[in-house]
Amino acid sequence: MDFWAVTLAGGVSYGLLLFMLSAGLALVYGLQGVLNFAHAALYMLGAYVAQALAQRVGFWWALGLAPLLVGTLAAGFEWAVLRRIRAKNAGASHLPELLTTFGLAYVVQEAVQLVWGRGTLDFQPPPGLQGAALVLLRDASGALYWVWGDAPAALCAAAAACTPLPATRAFIAALALLMLALLALLARTRAGLLLLAARTQPQMVQALGHRLPLLHTLVFGAGAALAALAGVAGGCTFATEPQMAADVGGLAFVVVALGGARSVVGTLAASLLIGVLQTAAVAAPAAVPGAQFAPLLPYALLAAVLLARPQALAGRR
Repeated sequence: MDFWAVTLAGGVSYGLLLFMLSAGLALVYGLQGVLNFAHAALYMLGAYVAQALAQRVGFWWALGLAPLLVGTLAAGFEWAVLRRIRAKNAGASHLPELLTTFGLAYVVQEAVQLVWGRGTLDFQPPPGLQGAALVLLRDASGALYWVWGDAPAALCAAAAACTPLPATRAFIAALALLMLALLALLARTRAGLLLLAARTQPQMVQALGHRLPLLHTLVFGAGAALAALAGVAGGCTFATEPQMAADVGGLAFVVVALGGARSVVGTLAASLLIGVLQTAAVAAPAAVPGAQFAPLLPYALLAAVLLARPQALAGRR
């Protein structure tokens, strides 16, 4: 019971990391109608930039500065490249923009390996995030209880089971919930209403005097900043390496498609569902076959949901 409780907590925290990554992708797609294929590469870039900054200014400053830098670079790319491509192909297919972001992903991937190498970087969380957020214990009678922080060694030795939940997982959950609250608050502001209007009536928004190209640039930069923030949290929790973009890149697209491309609630539900499902499959006891199929489960779930409900979990036809 204690094993599955901690597995569930780990799955929820992993799902919330996927939500942090996918929210920016859904935001950009919802406004521009283009899936940013460089999104996972920007997630990776956020982790690398934060690791470099943390060595100079500390982790907490890096947590704020890395998303800001990556978001600024992405906004500059949108202004210099994507805006011109969009202007030349106005009213036509989004394929040129999509291919451009695909090329950007390769550029970022190769640039990261050129600057930092192909090995894994040592990106440690700060002392406050090292160790356990709580420890779940089970005594000889089978009763479950927990203690906050690291449990004393004597307490763990006396217990029948002692299972810690890393503090970095709790940090990811807190960061994702804060992001969710900010996005929910944004939807109730004037800026949020403008974004909603720009999704469905872009010509009317422009006719009312709003600068739609500037809005595209800001949203693209904000989506990249959210990806970089997820990269900082994921990099210090799991590993900061060139493979980290490929590990979660496909999952981000599955989350957006499964949840409904224009729904934050759907993105959150899909992220949690995939996070718990994949973590449970990996952590299942050896007697239960499933770990080898864990990478396939999100895609199988997507196919099953779309067959039964083509508009996805929270989308519209």
